[in-house]
Amino acid sequence: MKKLTKAEISQEVFDLYDDYAHNKIERRQFIEKLSVFAVGSITLPSLLSFMTPNYIDSITVKSDDPRLKSEFITYESPKGGGNIKGLLSQPTGAKKKLPGIIVVHENRGLNPYIEDVGRRTAVEGFITLAPDALSPLGGYPGNDDAGRELQKKRTREEMLEDFIAAYEFLRSHKDCNGYVGVVGFCFGGWIANMMAVKIPTLAAAVPYYGGQPTAEDAEKITTPLLLQYASLDTRVNEGWPAFEAILKKNKVEHTAYFYEGVNHGFHNNTTPRYDEKSATLSWTRTIHFFKEKLKKK
Repeated sequence: MKKLTKAEISQEVFDLYDDYAHNKIERRQFIEKLSVFAVGSITLPSLLSFMTPNYIDSITVKSDDPRLKSEFITYESPKGGGNIKGLLSQPTGAKKKLPGIIVVHENRGLNPYIEDVGRRTAVEGFITLAPDALSPLGGYPGNDDAGRELQKKRTREEMLEDFIAAYEFLRSHKDCNGYVGVVGFCFGGWIANMMAVKIPTLAAAVPYYGGQPTAEDAEKITTPLLLQYASLDTRVNEGWPAFEAILKKNKVEHTAYFYEGVNHGFHNNTTPRYDEKSATLSWTRTIHFFKEKLKKK
């Protein structure tokens, strides 16, 4: 089977995958529409293989990395799903309490990419918690298609409560300095925005290509925001001007970056939507922002 390159793939294929990944079309429809782009040496199986996440070869910080203590824990979410599983990671040998970061997954549960992000963040000197909102349904099922189907069975509002509970758990952890931020991707970007709405003491929020709160909710935000957007992500970006106007009116500290020529999901290094230059730059900005905001004044 021919191994494809990103340059060979039409932008329409990435747009089609975005519709599929966000439950706008079913898998059968996705495959039918994708078949239109199978021309010549580009076959449908090669297209499907190319667009499917590659977790095995994409992990950057392994679970047994000696720099970290990383383990699954369970915390209580009484207003959400009850008992929630999460990956708790922190540097080994830390001499003082650490700032905390909640890492929020996309719309498919705690998959290997988000686990990796949790560990990447911890390596930078944070204690991190990456919850799995699919915990009440048995947890991430091992593949993203099934994960999306499971996540559709829960409401966004109930899952939001699980991440608010994660914030409270981490803030009171014996190894946390009490300053906690959040970074989230896609669905997790919306959660990050909404945690800023719901938690006045949240120290910092970094939503990646996340849906914006309603105008009424946006008025409640006081948390400093660093917002990461993809220039080709028109679906999410159309909500930014109204959100920005409210943040400016209320003098909320915020910076928004739009990365040129990249798609929704550009930080996710397991799919061809990944853009190394933009992902690296955005992550450098994210870590710098957290180091600035999550420390005692």
